[in-house]
Amino acid sequence: MANEEYGATAERRTGTSPGRRAVLGAAVLGAGAAVAGAPGVARAEGRHGHGHGGDLPVPTVIAHRGTSGYRPEHTLGSYQLALDMGADVIEQDVVPTKDGHLVCRHENDITATTDVAAHPEFADRKTTKSVDGAQLTGWFTEDFTLAELKTLRAKERIPGTRQRNTLYDGRWEVPTLEEVLRWAERAGRERGRRVWLHIETKHPTYFRKLGLGLEEPLAKLLRRYNRHRRHSPNFLQSFEPSSIQRLRKLVDAPGVVLLSTANSRPWDFVEANDPRTVADLIKPEGLRWMASYAKGIGPTLDLIIPKGPDGKLLEPTTLVRDAHAADLILHPYTMRNENTFLPADFKKGTDPTAYGDAFGAFKKYFATGIDGIFSDNPDTALLAAADFRAGGSVNE
Repeated sequence: MANEEYGATAERRTGTSPGRRAVLGAAVLGAGAAVAGAPGVARAEGRHGHGHGGDLPVPTVIAHRGTSGYRPEHTLGSYQLALDMGADVIEQDVVPTKDGHLVCRHENDITATTDVAAHPEFADRKTTKSVDGAQLTGWFTEDFTLAELKTLRAKERIPGTRQRNTLYDGRWEVPTLEEVLRWAERAGRERGRRVWLHIETKHPTYFRKLGLGLEEPLAKLLRRYNRHRRHSPNFLQSFEPSSIQRLRKLVDAPGVVLLSTANSRPWDFVEANDPRTVADLIKPEGLRWMASYAKGIGPTLDLIIPKGPDGKLLEPTTLVRDAHAADLILHPYTMRNENTFLPADFKKGTDPTAYGDAFGAFKKYFATGIDGIFSDNPDTALLAAADFRAGGSVNE
């Protein structure tokens, strides 16, 4: 779907305009509010129980950092467009400021996602740090108060790939999580249905060592906005299992353990000298262990269908079947429309920034039985999910 097609709807508060209906179709528009037993719509709760995602369709479309395929990521403009497109769930990553506020950034390093380098008053804040074992040079949220951070403006993170997104550079601030929760509350009232969020704690062990633990302020905000319950419209996610375990003691909202490559180790495991790798966690015993405190997993797509040396998809692994056997839902990441991000079988032409056959890739991933998927292009994902539902749900 062309970027321009949604330009007029980015700031729109309603999701029922004739133009949007024509673009997405009634099946997609109704997905978020589907009723039990509606034809062609699988229900997350019906498939996997535990009360999480009870009003979400399967496969669930999760707007990755908002609509980062069309707007600078983690901005209110990006989130609003995701809502206007009809995304089922909208993702936020949270990191802390120096004075303990949670803000929405994919990383604490804000060099690539804000105009901080153009602010001479912050030139002396540039520094080199080790974050989860990686040496990074730039500007970091934990070195700024919220008031200072609010003087910055967001910009496109990968302008070479998404040049059109640079049109919106400087338009939006870095939002706090509380601002997003207020926005979701207001939008939910206006639309008459809940706005689902997928909130990730970033580098929790790193920040706890700095005295900026993420879980307690996050739990406090969730309680303030009545999003701390078992049936609340949000998932809480982290690449560090201990963060989900900590949150499980503070709130009842469902947790999702994110999983990187098979040979990687969660950073809290590294810090605790836990030798287990992601490959261990996706074995049946590892899945049962995660199911003891989490409701789902968020694996990289390569753990669902690995790629061969030529970049083409191989046969699916047993992870979907094994995770479902442990009563875990699966929200893998991340589908994007551009050739550079797609498996080789679905690239088109030689321009890495051009769109490939994203619909073909979505079909392949949905056929494995995953419960949802993160996408930078939720409009494409919604149409692909509607196509998949029309063809029938996966029977396991």
